[in-house]
Amino acid sequence: MLHIDPASCVDCGACVSACPVDAIVPHTKLLPAQREYEQINADFYRDANPRTPLALIPISPTKRPAPEPLSVAVVGSGPAAMYVADELLKQRDIHVNVFERLSSPYGLARYGVAPDHQSTRKVADLFDHIAAHPHFRLSRGVDVGVDISHADILRKHNAVVYAVGASADRRLDIVGEDLDGSVAATEFVAWYNGHPDFVDKKYNLDHKRVVIVGNGNVALDMARILTTPPDELASTSIAPHALAALRTSKVEEVVILGRRGVAQAAYTLPEILGLARKHSAHLVVDPGELHIDEATANDRANGTLRPSVERKLDLANEIATTEIATTAPPERSQRRIVFRYLVSPTEILGTNSVNGIVVERNALVAEGSRVRAVGTGQKETIEAGLVIRSVGYRGRTQTDLPFDDSLGVIPNSGGRVTGHDGDILPAVYVAGWIKRGPSGFIGTNKSCAKETVDNLIEDFNVGKLPTPAGAPVVEPAPRSWRQRVRLG
Repeated sequence: MLHIDPASCVDCGACVSACPVDAIVPHTKLLPAQREYEQINADFYRDANPRTPLALIPISPTKRPAPEPLSVAVVGSGPAAMYVADELLKQRDIHVNVFERLSSPYGLARYGVAPDHQSTRKVADLFDHIAAHPHFRLSRGVDVGVDISHADILRKHNAVVYAVGASADRRLDIVGEDLDGSVAATEFVAWYNGHPDFVDKKYNLDHKRVVIVGNGNVALDMARILTTPPDELASTSIAPHALAALRTSKVEEVVILGRRGVAQAAYTLPEILGLARKHSAHLVVDPGELHIDEATANDRANGTLRPSVERKLDLANEIATTEIATTAPPERSQRRIVFRYLVSPTEILGTNSVNGIVVERNALVAEGSRVRAVGTGQKETIEAGLVIRSVGYRGRTQTDLPFDDSLGVIPNSGGRVTGHDGDILPAVYVAGWIKRGPSGFIGTNKSCAKETVDNLIEDFNVGKLPTPAGAPVVEPAPRSWRQRVRLG
């Protein structure tokens, strides 16, 4: 969902022809079913809730480098990496060598986007154009730190930018988390998207219920995939092995757990609205779990509640007041998605494999501007054959680089990597989730990449980057590769 700031937009129309995913539609051409999105867009910019500054950084021309050629290595080929390459290649005499561990490029743009979100996946077409630049080269199947060292890369380049994302998952740290059938969302999403590291995974879809811990957009994606009729999924880009498994799935219900209330739900309004309006499964919310905290209630009474939160509350109440029956309405499928609020997992049950999960009821406690969930001691058991934890991503350590384990990122200042003593490490940079943590959208990586590239070029212009000891490979990628990388 792309939002255009009406206060700063000058209606030049350039973005309409340049948008790689056809995400921009004039309000005069919205279909009746899309009308409510116009208000969501307006509310987004009236919303007083602080947002990641990088999402709205004004784009200004990058300073041109000095006349000498500049060679930059980029580790990773996901959205952040490709935007770094794009910003670099806009300048003269810059060569970019991208190192990708997998045999296919583009990272989460390929393996993290839901297969039924075809328009979002079209951003890969933009990356194809970047990859076609004569000074762009990709080395696939190269694991930096294993096949080639950090020191070797620096010897042949003026600088290196790590844009390796956040591929690890956050743990729950509860009993039973390592049982067979307790899996991470990173793994499950990669499985149905055909990630080569996970194609051989098997998941228990023989039980009627799956529980997802966490209620962000990824949780909604997984619930939608698990409850979509396989014949509908067949027209998407879902991996063939995943489609075959889902054709024999006995899953009838997906339960999504949120530790706080609906006002604090992690999913975005467009995602939950799309699920409610377009998905065939029956959505269920227990009216008794729609308690809101005192601060939210006061803001609502005073008319100061953020519009997006107000709409989330209204939508949850709308779902909760519809008929909740064991048999879904005729126009819907038999499958259900159940939203549970104010519950936290305390134990995953099973001997060798998962057969259920214990959750504890929570109460909401205000701490200044924050609302914290506190356990009440009241517990219940939910039977399930598969438990998926979707409570956030975190970065992995990189060989020979510092790492902030508490934040799951490589420490940095504006993309310049810093050591444990706070000093800037020469010629080493970061971009994307390994730089700022797992936040924002695919497009957020563009302004994030630009910040890093601006600082890299500034360092080059003032002579802070070393001269490579060996000549890097800078010839263009073979034409046959450019043809092979296209998705779809």
